[in-house]
Order: sequence, then C-alpha cells, then structure tokens
Amino acid sequence: MKPGIHPAYGPVVFRDKAADFAFLTRSTLTSDRTITREDGNTYPVVDVEISSASHPFYTGTARVLDTAGRVERFERRYGRGESR
Repeated sequence: MKPGIHPAYGPVVFRDKAADFAFLTRSTLTSDRTITREDGNTYPVVDVEISSASHPFYTGTARVLDTAGRVERFERRYGRGESR
C-alpha cells in the first residue's frame, strides 16, 4: 500500500440510541464526540439510526408479507385479466 494516502484506522464506538446499545470496533470513521467505556479508555463515538440490536430482522419482529394472499385478493376484487 502507498503510505500517506489512507485514512487512519482505529477504535470507534458505534452507538444505537434507539436500542441503547453500543459496540466497539475499528473503523476509518471519526467523530468530534467521545465516550468513556467501562475499560476507562475514551473513544470517538458515532451514532447510528439502526443496528442489529434494533433491526426487526435481527430482533425477530420482522413481518413476513403474504404475497400469494395479496394476489388472490386482488383477483377476487378486480377479476382475472384477459389473456392476449
């Protein structure tokens, strides 16, 4: 890799405020805001709108759409289209 052209890669805390959940990882993102973790170290913090702690797919609250039922309801309501 060419020296001096890549952004700094270091520890960053990503915080999901909706779920009151934060995790420490490494990233090239930076922030002016900081947070002090349980280990006593201060890290930059990046607030995210959704994470695995609040996403419906990962929390098990995802809804499955019944597409077959929707098609049948549409055909009952408006009739079947004529074939050409």
